[in-house]
Amino acid sequence: MNDVTATVEPVPTDPPAEDSCELTSHVRLERVIMLINPLSGGVGPGAAEEALDILSRYACSTEVVSLESGAFDSQIRAALDARPDALFVLAGDGTAGTIASLAGPDGPLVAPLPGGTMNMLPKALYGSSDWKTALKVSLEQGAPHDVAGGEVDDGATRQAFFCAAVFGAPALWAPAREAIRLRRLRLAWLYARRALRRAFSGRLRFILDNQPERRAEALVLISPMISRALDEDIGLEAAAMNPKDAGEAFRLAAHALFDDWRLDPAVSTRPARRVRLRARSRIPAVIDGEPLLLRHEAAVRFLPKAFRALAPIPAAAEDSV
Repeated sequence: MNDVTATVEPVPTDPPAEDSCELTSHVRLERVIMLINPLSGGVGPGAAEEALDILSRYACSTEVVSLESGAFDSQIRAALDARPDALFVLAGDGTAGTIASLAGPDGPLVAPLPGGTMNMLPKALYGSSDWKTALKVSLEQGAPHDVAGGEVDDGATRQAFFCAAVFGAPALWAPAREAIRLRRLRLAWLYARRALRRAFSGRLRFILDNQPERRAEALVLISPMISRALDEDIGLEAAAMNPKDAGEAFRLAAHALFDDWRLDPAVSTRPARRVRLRARSRIPAVIDGEPLLLRHEAAVRFLPKAFRALAPIPAAAEDSV
């Protein structure tokens, strides 16, 4: 056993009949582990106790682990090594993505619950519900889903993503969008102004698969799970942003804040399985909601089966069964 300073609390496997809830019939859930980061913005100090209360209503063996500063890596590795039927994660976007990446296609089912700020992956899997609703729905209606994604590698940092990655100056628009969501309009305007000031500071050069090199203000790579343009897991949706002048940049920024920017005429899309990026300076990026500053060269590859998620079957897919 690893020397782990985890906070682990067992949950009774035989709950009272009046409180019992029925587990999903789509997959076996005899043993589950839930990892909680109480310091994440969407979690709160009482999350472990609330999770215990919910989990105690289901007939499965359960462990709840409160992640501790300085012990994250060993606690996560211990949970993966335990090979539970499902691993629930209540933490920020970065932590949830890291755990999903470590689990990989052969690890336990992962249920990344909305416990962060942007919650891109949880929203894609469970909608806009809070973590308690997502936990109950996963336990009662969850089924295995192969989740495709991508992996960014700049030689120093390697990071997977399962929703979207934005490269170039418009990556700085992500904080503005989040400020809008939180109704902090003044902060959103300040973020937008900062992004626009950098809009023409340097263009991004990129190669999609074996196509000729192109230039753009920014490149967005979108996973098949959330893409509106890809029907199959044929690759990442690559969307190039090319505003011609400041007026188009302002219009594109408005789309980024309030609308679907892919409808803008300054954006072109196509699928890609391998992408190479380069710029004169370091490349600002947002990887599944997490800001990152890459080296001036980076590569991205498509992962057809990045990890297996535990999530409800979409209504359209369920109707076709």
